[in-house]
Amino acid sequence: MSAQTPDGVADETGVPATVDELAFDVADLPGGAEAAVEAVLMVADEPVSAVEIATVLGLATTRVEALLDELAAEYRGVGQSRPRGFELRNVAGGWRFYSAPAHADVVGRFVLDGQTARLTQAALETLAVIAYRQPVTRGQVSAVRGVNVDSVVRTLAARGLVAEIGTEPSGAVLYGTTTYFLERLGMTSLDDLPPLAPYLPDIESMSGIDEELDDGRRGARGRPDDGAPASAAGAVDGTDLLPDDGADEPDVQDQPDQQPDEGSQP
Repeated sequence: MSAQTPDGVADETGVPATVDELAFDVADLPGGAEAAVEAVLMVADEPVSAVEIATVLGLATTRVEALLDELAAEYRGVGQSRPRGFELRNVAGGWRFYSAPAHADVVGRFVLDGQTARLTQAALETLAVIAYRQPVTRGQVSAVRGVNVDSVVRTLAARGLVAEIGTEPSGAVLYGTTTYFLERLGMTSLDDLPPLAPYLPDIESMSGIDEELDDGRRGARGRPDDGAPASAAGAVDGTDLLPDDGADEPDVQDQPDQQPDEGSQP
């Protein structure tokens, strides 16, 4: 008999531990275990792990993983089955239904009905810095981009792409990407981010940059004071000295959701 764990989590043997006896046997349900897995995934609002599904259905985790792989292949049209308009993908540590990439134009037209609202270039650059350097403060992002990113970070947080994940001893808030970020990019972890090395400039082109940055900082510190007090956030991370990059960022409430990628959620 497999070991029982307290929270209904599968143990080392891959058999889910349940506190209460199940009132049903999935094998007796219409469509069997495969249909039961589909039913759970149909109501999931975020990727669900094989362990979670195994716990709910009272099946071994290895059995559920095999079922998920079989269903994913069936939906892709492997074998004698026809390709479906949706796919089952393993994304961000769990499984979820997505529309098939071949139908991206159709889904995009239905969802957006001609309205397109993508992230601005400023937001994309800020998101990239956070993704690669997290955990990171707004001040550190501003130092990389050379502009104030407060409003852009607020936009990214409102869209669920970044979130506060801690604070530094100085009190500055640390930001990192979310599970939704991984889901939107179709990644299982941050390890799937492409390497930066091929896109970095060579050493020769970097010469003199440190001196230019130092000159810029000295010039910023020497600017006349306009009498306006610095904000608390800027006092902590030093962003008050930088120009605002979010002046042209549309208000979050006025923006429809960004255009879905090739595999949008149903």
